[in-house]
Amino acid sequence: MGTRILKFLSKNPFRVSISIRSKTTSTQYVESRARDPTFEKLMDKYKELLKVISIQDLILANPKNPSLSIEFLSRLSQRLHLNRGATAFLRKYPHIFDIYYDPAKSQPFCRLTDAALDVSHQEAKAIGDSMPIVVDRLVRILAMSASRTVPLRAIFKVWRELGLPDDFEDTVIAARSNVFQLCDAHERNTHLLKLVDGALPSDHFKAAVEDWRVVECCKEDCNVDRTELQFCFKHGYPPGMRLSKNFRAKVKEWQSSPYVGPYEEVVGQKKKSKTGMLASEKRAVSIVHEFLSLTVEKMVEVEKISQFRKWFGIDLNIRDLFLDHPGIFYLSTKGKRHTVFLREAYERGCLIEPNPVYDARRKLLDLVLLGRRGLPAVNSKPHDNSSSNEVGKEDNQQRHESHDLFSS
Repeated sequence: MGTRILKFLSKNPFRVSISIRSKTTSTQYVESRARDPTFEKLMDKYKELLKVISIQDLILANPKNPSLSIEFLSRLSQRLHLNRGATAFLRKYPHIFDIYYDPAKSQPFCRLTDAALDVSHQEAKAIGDSMPIVVDRLVRILAMSASRTVPLRAIFKVWRELGLPDDFEDTVIAARSNVFQLCDAHERNTHLLKLVDGALPSDHFKAAVEDWRVVECCKEDCNVDRTELQFCFKHGYPPGMRLSKNFRAKVKEWQSSPYVGPYEEVVGQKKKSKTGMLASEKRAVSIVHEFLSLTVEKMVEVEKISQFRKWFGIDLNIRDLFLDHPGIFYLSTKGKRHTVFLREAYERGCLIEPNPVYDARRKLLDLVLLGRRGLPAVNSKPHDNSSSNEVGKEDNQQRHESHDLFSS
């Protein structure tokens, strides 16, 4: 039996890692990944930013009176992961939130500061100005599906990541009935978003990785064989990650293996063969690579992108796919969520090619990183059991981490 297994592994080298991984749990596989300090520092602040955005959305949900009672927010503390209470969290960010007392209602409320409102308006304007790009992103998402269809609920999961406006059902989908079509699925209360027949141009879309290949091929100092470059992806590994000779050989073979692109149709592929499994995996990588390229910040939660797995024809575990290719993706587990980054899009914790929507959101992150610095002690009346010493320590930590994150 042992001899038979050795013969199988020698003939199927790409299945060795699968056999080894089966001895570990999924959690162990996640924990064993090589860490990247830059992405980890960025996610340390992003997990706070996501809490700020959740509260901001609740405040702006009532345009006539954009405010929120502290009592209501306190009831949501556990759901929003405000571990020290709503008031303590709001007081950490006086550049974003303003706490005031409403004598008519005899209770405290919170609202956005002028600086935070200005950032919100900048983001809304940037989204409105980039509407053609937004429409193109949505069309491309649908084009990666074999049926040119995805559930509307999946789009709702990633509307912010795609830079869609709040009312995208009306301003994007309904306003372009010649491109998008809403239809009912067999499941109850499920709507599907479909690309109208003929909406796709005659020539297929070019994936982001193909643009990179063209640039690399035109370089005079290109050190990759131009015949192999047509199937390659850009790789860059976490600092200090040990790359064994065997691992490098597998990556080189994987890079040179052909595959079907994210916008191409798969025809008669035998997935059970080694070649078929390899092609299926590589196509899955190309799809999620393209998906991340279409997002505003080149990052998305794994749970959100998993909503598209069935519709994109991906039979593999998407999280394991990210872990299997650390040179292309980086998976972070900060903030009780798994978030994946497109590694090639980032340098020193920032996008290499920013866009107006990203710039506006980054300004909100800057306000988060600012903490309470630059302002006098405001909203200092305690509404919960928080310690001023602990808050002071948090400010010092924020100051150092902000410097580390954006320093060169």
